[in-house]
Amino acid sequence: MTAELGQLFLVLALLTSLVGSILPLAGTFLSLRSWQRLAVPAAHWNAIFGLGAIFCLGWGFYFSDFSILNVVRHSNSALPWYYKIAAVWGSHEGSILFWVAVLGVWSSAVAFSLRRLPLIVGARVLGILSSVSVGLYLFILFTSNPFLRWFPPALDGADLNPLLQDPGMIFHPPLLYLGYVGFAVPFAFAMAALLSGRFDLAWARWMRPWTAVSWVFLTLGISLGSYWSYYELGWGGWWAWDPVENSSLMPWLTGTALMHSLIATQKRGVFKLSTVFLAILTFALSLLGTFLVRSGVLTSVHAFTSDPERGLFILIFLLVSVGLSFFLFALKGARLAYSPDFKPFSKETLLMTGNVLLVVSMGTVLLGTLYPLAIDALNLGKISVGSPYFNTVFGLMALIMGVVMTPALEARWVAGRLDEARSHMLVPALIAFLLGMLLPWVMGEMTWTAAAGFALSAWIAVGTGSAVIRYGLALRRQGLSLKTMNLGFIAMAIAHIGVAMTVFGATAVSHYEVERQVRMLPGNIVTLKDTTIRYNGWKNVEGPNYKGAQGSLSVVDAQGVATDELTPEKRNYDNAKGMTMTEASIRHHWNEDIYVSMGTPTDEGRGWVIRAYVKPFVLWIWIGTLFMALGGGVALFARRARPAENGGKAQ
Repeated sequence: MTAELGQLFLVLALLTSLVGSILPLAGTFLSLRSWQRLAVPAAHWNAIFGLGAIFCLGWGFYFSDFSILNVVRHSNSALPWYYKIAAVWGSHEGSILFWVAVLGVWSSAVAFSLRRLPLIVGARVLGILSSVSVGLYLFILFTSNPFLRWFPPALDGADLNPLLQDPGMIFHPPLLYLGYVGFAVPFAFAMAALLSGRFDLAWARWMRPWTAVSWVFLTLGISLGSYWSYYELGWGGWWAWDPVENSSLMPWLTGTALMHSLIATQKRGVFKLSTVFLAILTFALSLLGTFLVRSGVLTSVHAFTSDPERGLFILIFLLVSVGLSFFLFALKGARLAYSPDFKPFSKETLLMTGNVLLVVSMGTVLLGTLYPLAIDALNLGKISVGSPYFNTVFGLMALIMGVVMTPALEARWVAGRLDEARSHMLVPALIAFLLGMLLPWVMGEMTWTAAAGFALSAWIAVGTGSAVIRYGLALRRQGLSLKTMNLGFIAMAIAHIGVAMTVFGATAVSHYEVERQVRMLPGNIVTLKDTTIRYNGWKNVEGPNYKGAQGSLSVVDAQGVATDELTPEKRNYDNAKGMTMTEASIRHHWNEDIYVSMGTPTDEGRGWVIRAYVKPFVLWIWIGTLFMALGGGVALFARRARPAENGGKAQ
């Protein structure tokens, strides 16, 4: 009964999506207000039916309904209940359903917010969102139905991939989808603006909060995914330039550019053309990520399926939706063109420079991700584009972007002056240079790439701090309280500090990580820099659906006294065809992580091969991303100021 009800919800969601797309959009062209008004109830019902379908699938997983094929393939009666819930989006079919259900929730939220918008605007925005839903529900019903029956019902299931049996699976995909799908909203606003033939400042005010919320979710999703890889895969990597990782990074880069472009559009009425372009591009990259993960063209721990039929459907949907969007942009975008009236060192110039660098950076990632796939598809051989390419090319772009960030924070609108920028940047530049030279020496080895990374981090942090101090002093001179600080300025400062922290952590761990792989018997020790680890032995452990070995290691001081305990595990999941997983044990400290994982047993089971790492300042990477997300969250509460006529201080 659960599967049949879920099927019904899918059909009803498709029908409401069709009504919500065709009639309201037609009503805008025919000036039929009654048709336009259908957009709001259709959006709400679409959300209800989508959530109903997700609830039915979740019910089947929670109660182990092995008459549903999706449950048979991705769950097991011994699976803990919270992983049964996570298994809803742990399969290809469930993840697509979750994707479109989240889109329904976003559409419903937009519908609730449309009371202060003209009816025709809401009809166009919701009609476009419903059109996207139509394509996805057709994809589900024809190629990826999560409610297909399995007869006779299985006695038990095959289990969820052990790699996904982790708390990260509960939170990472939902956050990522909320970000991915959320960018459909600014896309819909941009397309509605093109259909109307105008993009005024009101459009920027409407788009900005939705963009900020989506960006925050995507930032948190990427950050959690990076941390999950760090502790789950057993080797401590936090970013491997995996194609699926790249598919989430690319819309984040253009989404960041969109955030900055909207600031200029809302404040000064400029960058209208680039704002619309970035909104379309960001959502197009979100769809591209969906194609890469679910088409079968990738081999990755993150990829869901290898079904060519599904891949072809997604590719057609991607080409049609993105092709029509950019065709409309080419047809009507010229109306948004604007002749700049600002000077070379103004805030507008620096924001545009940063946006160009973000888009170019995205292009380098896109090229490195798709080029091997294109070569393979054309039967020209197989090549691999790995970390050396990405680290070099993307690292160079990141360096230039970081240099631009600091002066952009407090430059003046329209009338920025080089002499003013030079006076403000002198002290941060000097401190950055000194720290760039000093910190590699303190860390133990001087390399120019480490010096550049540390100097960049200091440049961003000190420059941001000095800008905040100058802003506060200016308010005091005017007799104003610090509480009157513009929240938009504070949001940017917080996010930029987060960037500085992430750059610092990435530089430190990339250049000064220490690794040892040794065979250890009880009582043996291994030393990594100033850290000594003693192996005490191991014992058998058993979980709800696995059996394994748990090691016991101690971090000891100079007298041999244990100061910390580490308990890595090696698990074997019988229900998942005997798949073996490595569970690392990590001790976090503000200045380093001690990371230990188990390899293979040695000496007739008395010892193990142990991989031990000391990773300096690695935690700063994720703390920095939390600061970025916090900055995006604060931006939501910033006053949506109307445009300044002739510039002024950068607040």
